[in-house]
Amino acid sequence: MFDELRQASERRQLLRQMRRVLLAARRLLSERGEANSVHLAGELIGLIDLLPAEGLQLLFERLALDFNPDPQAVLAAAQAYADTPGAAQLQALLRASEPPRQELFRRLNRAPGATGVLVRLRRSLLAGLAQHPHWHSVEADLLHLFSSWFNPGFLQMRQVDWNSPAQLLEKIIRHEAVHAIDGWDDLRRRLQPDRRLFAFFHPQLPEEPLIFVEVALADQMPAAIAPLIDKQAPVAAAERSKVAAFYSISNCEPGLKGVSLGNFLIKRVAEQLQRELPRLKTFCTLSPIPGFAAWLQTGPVLDESLGLKKPALERARQALQTLLEASQGDFGRLSQSAGLAKLDDKAREALLRLCAVYLIAQTPRPGGDPVARFHLDNGARLERLNLDGNPSSKGLRQSCGMMVNYLYDLDRIETHHEAFIAGEVACSRAVTALL
Repeated sequence: MFDELRQASERRQLLRQMRRVLLAARRLLSERGEANSVHLAGELIGLIDLLPAEGLQLLFERLALDFNPDPQAVLAAAQAYADTPGAAQLQALLRASEPPRQELFRRLNRAPGATGVLVRLRRSLLAGLAQHPHWHSVEADLLHLFSSWFNPGFLQMRQVDWNSPAQLLEKIIRHEAVHAIDGWDDLRRRLQPDRRLFAFFHPQLPEEPLIFVEVALADQMPAAIAPLIDKQAPVAAAERSKVAAFYSISNCEPGLKGVSLGNFLIKRVAEQLQRELPRLKTFCTLSPIPGFAAWLQTGPVLDESLGLKKPALERARQALQTLLEASQGDFGRLSQSAGLAKLDDKAREALLRLCAVYLIAQTPRPGGDPVARFHLDNGARLERLNLDGNPSSKGLRQSCGMMVNYLYDLDRIETHHEAFIAGEVACSRAVTALL
């Protein structure tokens, strides 16, 4: 009984909070004076920041249902523009069709600290989107605004080194998503002169890295990740390096999902390194293939829909049969070091061939490898596949231990990007020969 009374009291308190939030939102939207709107925005941001998870869900409901455009006003404005397609009519249509919540978010962002609160708000929204698909309208508005507010032209790229604030270094350790950082000694090695770490920051979030990339400077294109993240590896002379290998890129803020940041960061890092180290001639990645093992284990359909020529398609089918026999019909064995160790040369060649098929033919299609799509859409070229590139448990689970190099030819990035948009993957001859 006491639990029921407590829950009822908490519910009443939450509803009171929500009434204050919605009243403040209406006041902010109706305010004409910009100076006073900053004060009102600050009050509303404070109220939103205090909402518990259940309160945020109620807020998303109200934003999705109560802050939509007036259908009749949109229809009238659209008819007026159709009758007289002039600039004034178009502007009237745009004003009528824009959801009021977009203007609410804009006004909210005037308050100090509001940008971080709104990013956290979208993080919570994304977490519940699958269960509440009608929230997509709110998500679309926030994504639209964030794409402008976090435009790379507004972002600051900074190099993170061992002298950076300890709080920032702790965030780097926590947010590394590709190759986990094993404590301070590991991080120290990744910040030595033959390594670089760059991050994007927003002026409104100066101490919060949004995304960061780790780079290894080397004499040649790396084929395996272990030497790059070995804490005991000797430090090489950076000024003599010829290759810059991007081996990890990590997004730090889930609330910025879908906002394009990584591609701009890689290009700006490459340009800065080229100015700093003129001997650098090759910019590449050493990347995971997170979708390959799952694609293989689900039984890939190798037919004409992949767009391969008949001889290549037949070789792919033969490779699949070879691997089936080598793994005794269980591709799960290829995600274990013992299973891979038993493969003969023919089976290893078959594994390479099927990975090439996956990256070249499957990547442009829905469900293609996300890392491959990122780099190829970014204008990189599929350069080389590496067996045994990552024998860690994660590498085995994701890609049967394989890794891939993507080459960033700074003079051909746009050409390769346009080709990928048209459904064509830019490949080296070595990769094409695998088909």
